[in-house]
Amino acid sequence: MIDELAPLLDPAAIVTDRDAIAPWERDWRQRFHGHAPALLAPRSTDQVVAIVRAAARHRVALVAQGGNSSMVGGATPPVDGSALLLSLRRMNAIRALDAEAGRVVAEAGVILQTMNDAALDAGWRFPLTLGARGTATIGGLVSTNAGGTQVLRFGTMRGLVLGVEAVMADGSVHDGLPALAKDNRGYNLDQLLIGAEGTLGIVTAATLKLVPAIAARGVAWAGVADPTAALTLLRRFQRVGDTVESFEILPADTLAAALAHVPDSRAPIAGHHPWHLLIEATAASAEQETPAALLERVLAAAIADGLVADATIAASEAQATAFWTLRDSLSDAERARGPAVQHDIAVPVSAMPRFMIDAAAACDARFPGTHASGFGHLGDGNIHFHVRAPVGIGAGVDRDRWYAEDAPGITRFVHDLVTDAGGTISAEHGIGQMKAAELARLAPPGRLAALIAIKAALDPLGILNPGKLLAPNSPAA
Repeated sequence: MIDELAPLLDPAAIVTDRDAIAPWERDWRQRFHGHAPALLAPRSTDQVVAIVRAAARHRVALVAQGGNSSMVGGATPPVDGSALLLSLRRMNAIRALDAEAGRVVAEAGVILQTMNDAALDAGWRFPLTLGARGTATIGGLVSTNAGGTQVLRFGTMRGLVLGVEAVMADGSVHDGLPALAKDNRGYNLDQLLIGAEGTLGIVTAATLKLVPAIAARGVAWAGVADPTAALTLLRRFQRVGDTVESFEILPADTLAAALAHVPDSRAPIAGHHPWHLLIEATAASAEQETPAALLERVLAAAIADGLVADATIAASEAQATAFWTLRDSLSDAERARGPAVQHDIAVPVSAMPRFMIDAAAACDARFPGTHASGFGHLGDGNIHFHVRAPVGIGAGVDRDRWYAEDAPGITRFVHDLVTDAGGTISAEHGIGQMKAAELARLAPPGRLAALIAIKAALDPLGILNPGKLLAPNSPAA
């Protein structure tokens, strides 16, 4: 297959050097290690078409990859060397930015931060932010239906993607980039490809919705007694308008981990508070109440009512950035603390306060020596629920044994709690290979059958990202 492609691609598009490939064979969390004989790096949609057609002829699987920041092993090749890595990072052009309509056409390899910088230069912004914005690519964000910290106001990628260009498993091209406001030609292929994790087609570009750039913002940090008080405060903000776009909640021990991890950082508010909130409000016009004034007004009343113990509003952009640095460092900080089983879950927003407390207590009781806690996006019910290994289990054999023997049982227990609460085992990171078996175990039969049928219909040879989303023993995996 590589010999056949050589005349069709430029020399930089075929990488066989082991040292150059090795970093892309491991996932971000270092949980999954694969092997790929080569890495293919096309620079155009036509080159992706050539690669996919060759893969179909030779029955060679392809694992599409962007920034390789998957949290669930969704872009890691299989260990047996049966697949090639298909890197979209060289497809990094912003094809068009319409400053009148507020939309941008970006190729799959465009880095999120790069695209947002371009939008800001034109007076717009792309309202999706996450800790990996410096490495995450548009193709990966589309393929995982990424969320982030602004879902409360703007929704996930499903609501921000206006159209998709993708190369399907037979080498044909689906062109949804015109982004028609009305199009009733049957199934919505754009939405089918969003969140498909590269198992149905290779996303090569997307048309994305932009929103006006921020004219002013206010960022606050508050301490509360429990998540129930936090939800009550969120409801108060929602009753006075839709300017709040981020409402993050984290327990005291998670904040402590971030403070230990981020050099020269300090707690935003003094004293001990069991739970902390990071709140951001924005305005696109100077004519309305300033975000800082809104935060001050609502928080002052909440403090007077005893709902909030203490709060502060960032006095400068530097201070606001410091607050967000603590939040964005949480995944790295948790990883630095040692082995842990991470769960990206969601429950109904109204159930989230009770779940965060009860689920943590249930895990601690069921698995002595572990410590469970969660942080996340209160406004959309998304909890990053971590169960840390008992003290003394660090690197090496003990760590590997704990992940192999104890972690699966912990995950099943947590996922059962989530399912009983009417939630989902994957809120924004996707299924990948980490959760494929759990999806097969817990998904309603009708849903699972539909997923298998769609995969079999659109990728009958099974060459697109095998082993992801659907468990290896599923008929269409």
